[in-house]
Amino acid sequence: MLREGSTPQTTQRVIFHVDMDAFFVSVEELYDPSLRGRPVVVGGQAHERGVVAAASYAARKFGIRSAMPLRTAYEKCPEAIFLDGHRDRYVKYSAMVKAVLHAFSPKVEMASIDEAYLDLTGTGRLYGPPLAAAHHLHERMKSDTGLNCSIGIGTSRLVAKIGSGAAKPNGLFEVFPGMEAACLAPLPVRKIPGVGKVMQVKLAQLGVHRVRDLAAFDERVLERHFGKFGLALAGKARGQDAGGWFDTEVGEAEDPKSISHEHTFDVDTADQSAIEAVLARLVQMVGRRLREQGLHARTVQLKLRDAAFHTITRAVTLNHRTQLDTELLQAGRSLFRANWKPGTKVRLIGLQTSSLDHNEGQLELLGGESNERWKQALKAADLLRDRFGDSSVSLAAAMKGKFRERVHEAIEERKNPNSKE
Repeated sequence: MLREGSTPQTTQRVIFHVDMDAFFVSVEELYDPSLRGRPVVVGGQAHERGVVAAASYAARKFGIRSAMPLRTAYEKCPEAIFLDGHRDRYVKYSAMVKAVLHAFSPKVEMASIDEAYLDLTGTGRLYGPPLAAAHHLHERMKSDTGLNCSIGIGTSRLVAKIGSGAAKPNGLFEVFPGMEAACLAPLPVRKIPGVGKVMQVKLAQLGVHRVRDLAAFDERVLERHFGKFGLALAGKARGQDAGGWFDTEVGEAEDPKSISHEHTFDVDTADQSAIEAVLARLVQMVGRRLREQGLHARTVQLKLRDAAFHTITRAVTLNHRTQLDTELLQAGRSLFRANWKPGTKVRLIGLQTSSLDHNEGQLELLGGESNERWKQALKAADLLRDRFGDSSVSLAAAMKGKFRERVHEAIEERKNPNSKE
């Protein structure tokens, strides 16, 4: 019982960041145990364009990292095993990972296909202290999925995420309450989520190289230089989920902010029919993922990169939300034809949908019957693709646009780290 004038003790937040170790490679090893301990690169073949989606720890010893061009990875380690990857396998195991996490807490937030946050606040009587709970989760993950993970523990998502990085591979790292600032202080400022290369340069010009330098700055000075993001930086330097980086509680918002696919041509091309065929294929891939998640998009964005690596993005906002391939294709094709100069060789093309909602919203009366027919047709097409593969049913416009989907070209943005870049 509380005595008069006393206040109840607040429960200390306990946040886990669970990061699967070399996820794509680890899943491939489950299907082919001979890969274990060898330098493995997932993302494509050594001679192809494209980038590394994942590298085994044996490959990382040669300096191979995610997002590195495949050809550069080959130069660093010619004996590495290069794999195209299997997105269906990764989706399957990601669902298994999520099931394990939900067994520990109803408050789970999948930040990507291979990492998640858990809120275990107030679960001490059930699991014991945070480190004991992490050990239990660690063992359960291995037994249920066959995969290793690293777990960071903190009072905020920011601290937990940095902790999981320190725990890799296959380890645990806890930052005790009250030690957040001291733990972050010696780290390079680039370690703070939301601080990219451009912001790193700007901070260096102010003499800020490590988090301790950032923490020493007056908030008003940071605000004067960087606006609201400056205030966010001040909070992050103390280990807080500051500045809208995480603007909801864990598990409250799991829907993605955008869904997109892109494709890099093996050879630059100015063939309009070939480019538009690939665009139609991208539309099908995006549309299917929208329907799988019960989402409708209001904004469609085209991404084009030419042979000189000049990249443009152009977007259009529709008068209603949609998940129909036909409407997405019409928007994407219009953007392409309005922004591509005939004869210009294209290296990469991408299609992104955003302004997503489960509610389709108000539809125009005209065309409603046609839309309903397309919904039924696409539903049937999705069922056939589930059974016979993605190439079994296609829009006529996409039939000549078949290509092997690279793992890194399916992009699902769930969180905006509030970066200024």
